[in-house]
Amino acid sequence: MSSLNLYKGFEVELFTGSFNSHIGISADIEKNFSDFVKEPDNRNVEYITTPEKDYEFLLEKLITPRKNLRKWLINKGLTIIPSSTLCFKHNIHFQRSDNDNNYHQFIEDNYGISVATSSVHINIGIDDLDKLFAAIRLIRAEAALYLSISASSPFLNNQLTGNHSQRWIQFPKTPSKVPFFLNHHSYIAWIEKNIANKNMQNIRHFWSSIRPNGPQRPLILDRLELRICDFVHDVNLLLGITAMLELRILNLFENIKTLDPLTASIFSIDQLSEICDQNETNAAKNSLNSELINWQDGKKIICREWIENLLSDLSSTAEKLNMKHLLQPINKVLEEGNQSMKWINQYEKGLSIEQIMKISIDDMIKNEDESF
Repeated sequence: MSSLNLYKGFEVELFTGSFNSHIGISADIEKNFSDFVKEPDNRNVEYITTPEKDYEFLLEKLITPRKNLRKWLINKGLTIIPSSTLCFKHNIHFQRSDNDNNYHQFIEDNYGISVATSSVHINIGIDDLDKLFAAIRLIRAEAALYLSISASSPFLNNQLTGNHSQRWIQFPKTPSKVPFFLNHHSYIAWIEKNIANKNMQNIRHFWSSIRPNGPQRPLILDRLELRICDFVHDVNLLLGITAMLELRILNLFENIKTLDPLTASIFSIDQLSEICDQNETNAAKNSLNSELINWQDGKKIICREWIENLLSDLSSTAEKLNMKHLLQPINKVLEEGNQSMKWINQYEKGLSIEQIMKISIDDMIKNEDESF
């Protein structure tokens, strides 16, 4: 890896269950594994990787916890379910993992089962605050692209929803309106205002496609957290998405004036917020086939074409940093479709959701074994 590479880490949420039902045991998993933590709904569990620059180390950090958990689950007749929503027929009631947690009580009372989704949050280390907020502005403007590559939630409660990312459609973005932050000061003021007026319960209660992160939010920040991606069971694709994100940020740092939406867009920051929210919704519905609005010039563009253009723009930087091979899984998605598209195709050919998940679980195990 080059000295230019940034630190990267992941927060990975998983669903556990059998081959035809979601079974929540996250509290038990947390007791047995030090690198896993329970989510508010017991059917979810999460692990967090430590930051690394090298993609080979990232691969190991992503796969090892999953393989260890899988071995433990097999002994209980359970597995990891790759869908980002509760795809099997399920109990629609919230299933608490911690009845004594007041924040979990608030989530259950206000959002219920809509938060029962799985995803992967990608963290990129940026300790220069001006660069951090420029990166947050740019990646938010293009967040729909990352969602479209990762989409893996066309099913809910044993039905086809009509959306490629049902997870992002149903997830309660909070607060509902998030501005493009001008700088660190504007972010702090906005956070404090929203906590004071109860739009947010605490600093953690900021659920958007992207946000600043750090050891003492909102005051001490050192990374960008992209939260929009569905769960990606193919670790090579996840690393490809991460490489595309890192390359775009490095590209930005070399071209701040022409890539920071504050100076490079025909739109006001209020208009940008509305456009990006609509792009995310469109991408959640139709992913690679969605029609989006380019944040720079306002022209409409098909998502797949935008990603192809972006990969072309990043090509020279990828060559320079010896990262071009990492992007190959994205090219494959553009050619063959993302996970949701493949699942929808299988469903339309007559396979049941249980059969589709069984095939994907086998693929996930094969991917783990071949990757590491």
